[in-house]
Amino acid sequence: MSPRPPDAPPTDAEFDALLRLLDDETPEVRSHVAARLARLGGDLSERLIVRGRVLEPDDQALLSQLTAPARRETLVREWAVPTGGAAAMLDDWDTLEALLRFVSDFLHDGVTVRQPLSDALDLVSDEAAAAGVSTPDALRVFLFGEGGRFGGDPEPTADRRHADLAWVVATGQSDPLGYGLLFLLVARRLDLEVEGLDFSDSFVCRIHIDGRPFIVECHAGARLHSQEELLESGGLSREVASRLTAAAATPGRLLLAFLENLLGLIEWEEADEHPEAEEDAALIRQLRESLD
Repeated sequence: MSPRPPDAPPTDAEFDALLRLLDDETPEVRSHVAARLARLGGDLSERLIVRGRVLEPDDQALLSQLTAPARRETLVREWAVPTGGAAAMLDDWDTLEALLRFVSDFLHDGVTVRQPLSDALDLVSDEAAAAGVSTPDALRVFLFGEGGRFGGDPEPTADRRHADLAWVVATGQSDPLGYGLLFLLVARRLDLEVEGLDFSDSFVCRIHIDGRPFIVECHAGARLHSQEELLESGGLSREVASRLTAAAATPGRLLLAFLENLLGLIEWEEADEHPEAEEDAALIRQLRESLD
């Protein structure tokens, strides 16, 4: 039998041995472990389950850190935008969801088992359909109303995981943009019309009830506001009024807003708690520039 190539992925036996070396802080050993684990990609969650390995929190955090470069490389390799960038994504929801899924995989810790984004969205859509949801307003209540699928958080803390939509589906925690994107993506699966409106400091959605436009604050308990009454109140600035009546954000505009929001979340992180933040921020800037 010919010897295995040195760059071949680790066998199950070698994988188990690498895990036993996680507590060895010798630079040479740590470098070897990281290099060999990289051959398995950035997501080891399924392999850990198959091997019956349950890691302590410290080992989970270390393993996530060691596999982060592989997730970064995967995102760079898979990221592909249409010719023309964001401006070309006028109605390309499939590309938007695919790119959001790639970012979600990048933000995953690589060690906890969870559903991929598209499967998670399919499950939420199936739950909504089974609950009899057939209108945008019913979906609003199902997802974000009292006792809904997602509780909402009026004042979320800055956390990059809020941009990891698969994590959001699993935990229910996000920010206005994250909740809004879920509303849009689930609505499309149910053939319901929901529009996204991007503000510089927030994100809301618009639905129609009996032909009248209403603004939805997904992050604030699915609060509903009549667009007509908001405009007639006279309490809105000219800019806000203009945004409320603007056309819905295209998938390309949504992707730009998503990356800009994620970049802000990463830049907010403390360097001592997130040593990879600077490199990750540079990557997100690179992805953002690819949309110009």
